[in-house]
Amino acid sequence: MADFDLLVIGGGSGGVACARRAAGYGARAGVIENDRLGGTCVHRGCIPKKLLVYASHFSHDFEDAAGYGWTVGARSFDWSEMVRAKVAELDRLEGIYGRLLDNSGAAVIRGTGRMLDAHTVAVGDETHSAETHRAETIVIATGGRPTMPDIPGIELAVSSDAMFDLPTFPERVVIVGGGYIACEFACIMQGLGAQVTQLYRGELPLRGFDRDLREVLCEEMRKGGVDLRLNVNASSLARAGSAIAVTTTTGEVIEADQVLFATGRTPNVAGLGLESAGIETTPGGAVPVDANSHTGVAGVYAVGDVTDRINLTPVAIHEGRCIAETLYNDNPQTPDHRDVATAVFTTPELGTVGLTEEEARQAFPALDIYKTRFRPLKHTLTGREETVFMKLVVDRASDRVVGCHMVGDGAGEAVQLLGIAVKAGATKAQFDATMAVHPTAAEEFVTMYEPVPETATQAA
Repeated sequence: MADFDLLVIGGGSGGVACARRAAGYGARAGVIENDRLGGTCVHRGCIPKKLLVYASHFSHDFEDAAGYGWTVGARSFDWSEMVRAKVAELDRLEGIYGRLLDNSGAAVIRGTGRMLDAHTVAVGDETHSAETHRAETIVIATGGRPTMPDIPGIELAVSSDAMFDLPTFPERVVIVGGGYIACEFACIMQGLGAQVTQLYRGELPLRGFDRDLREVLCEEMRKGGVDLRLNVNASSLARAGSAIAVTTTTGEVIEADQVLFATGRTPNVAGLGLESAGIETTPGGAVPVDANSHTGVAGVYAVGDVTDRINLTPVAIHEGRCIAETLYNDNPQTPDHRDVATAVFTTPELGTVGLTEEEARQAFPALDIYKTRFRPLKHTLTGREETVFMKLVVDRASDRVVGCHMVGDGAGEAVQLLGIAVKAGATKAQFDATMAVHPTAAEEFVTMYEPVPETATQAA
């Protein structure tokens, strides 16, 4: 007889959500975790990242206060105090995760899980021999991990995992990469007072996002003080006294106190024993699944970053809950990966939901594109040269808004709500019929009446 109805390998957001929901419906559920409950999001991703984003904004707030008549005294930033406060909060959150699992009736099994077959998992650690558990259903939820390039001196650099607990604050930072993590850390470290150089081998950062967003964010990051260099990569690292010398592909040498490589993540499947369960990974290392997160091996599912579909915490949570609803609540649910809203917490923020203009042009015969860019009311007094950019992508035939995009303060909050409208199939006429909330930046989403000329859109 199986020990569990459901056994989840991985105690991150997706795995915990799946086990809790299943246990709540009466299933015998367990979670195997060899590190801290909460996974990447809680300990090495979303939460500590957002805390550092908040910390980095204070430097701008102090400067902006003068425009409103405030006199702010001498300012200094204590990195060690920030790290201490961050650690305390993450400890608190991990405790909550543990209590939620306990209260739901799900078991927590400490150790590293390795599949012996499609229904058996061996769990062990460095000090204890493996014990085995059987389950009718196994869910793989082991997430992803950072990857580092194979270049000379790479051992001198760190991945994003280490950036949250650096022993001292680096005055000069080189960041290599152009995705979420690289751009967010560039803005964080600059806001906290570091001199930041960001190298990206491509034409524009944030590949896969709407091109207008990428261009505007690039401009805003540079205005904010990030030395963003495009079509440039790091070719080697070497010690230069107490500093690290980064040699670029253009032959330039940049000295830094810390080098971060944020050049990609890979599914965390090493040592899982997938082959014993008859599961073959994709060339990129992901666990392949169907629309219902099923691997094709009876009784084995996978959710979250290990599947390399949409690598976002809310998506992993939803995928996990759909499995629990389907198997244990007689409520079949399939995750819908269309129109997933997301934000990049740069300074300023980027928020997006739906199709990029480039994607929409492949999907629809004709589009109407609405754009606006302006200085927000706040900065009319601060003098800061920061702007807000907004864009709507509309299918001309149906008048449906198929994409909403924003760069500016509060973009993440705005796009969360815009996501409801896009998901519901709202039309541009319905946007226009919605009364504006004045004075806000978000009101521009319902007051953009004239599309940009077709020739200008195609040229862009």
